[in-house]
Amino acid sequence: MTAKILAFAGSARADSMNKKLVAVAAAAARAAGGEVTLVDLRDFPMPLYDGDLEAASGLPEHAKRMKALFLAHDELLISCPEYNSSITPLLKNTIDWVSRPAPGEAPLACFDGKVAALVAASPGALGGLRGLVHVRSILGNIGVIVLPSQVAVGKAYEAFGADGKLKDGKQQASVEREAAQLVATVGKLRG
Repeated sequence: MTAKILAFAGSARADSMNKKLVAVAAAAARAAGGEVTLVDLRDFPMPLYDGDLEAASGLPEHAKRMKALFLAHDELLISCPEYNSSITPLLKNTIDWVSRPAPGEAPLACFDGKVAALVAASPGALGGLRGLVHVRSILGNIGVIVLPSQVAVGKAYEAFGADGKLKDGKQQASVEREAAQLVATVGKLRG
């Protein structure tokens, strides 16, 4: 079974370090045999989650489109920026809208049983590790199997070369291993 991976960064910024990092990871997942759909959350603008808005109007169109992508994929490859030691509002809002069940749909159908690999890039020395703790906790609580390993790239403003790859060969290899591990894990679980 081919791993169908939805890959994205929890950042909308055009020159996002995490968009660069998820592109590196997505290429590695493809090289490992995964079928990867790389999306930009900027293309799915959604209002802040509001239960009253949902009750009055249902899911916004972009939330429906994103939810369809989640349902069509079995794996998630997420590059997680860290804002003030936690998850970004954009990533949390995406998770919140996608989590809303359609009539007749099982709760958390977009997440339950999926496998996720997490990476992060940050200008700080820790590379986003503190934010990854929160993302891991949220995903685990909604039924996602999160790989125990993760990659955090510190000093990320200096980390990428002109070719888009990480300048540090060890960091590049770590990201490639993480992506390959996602593909391999899915093969073992669903083989």
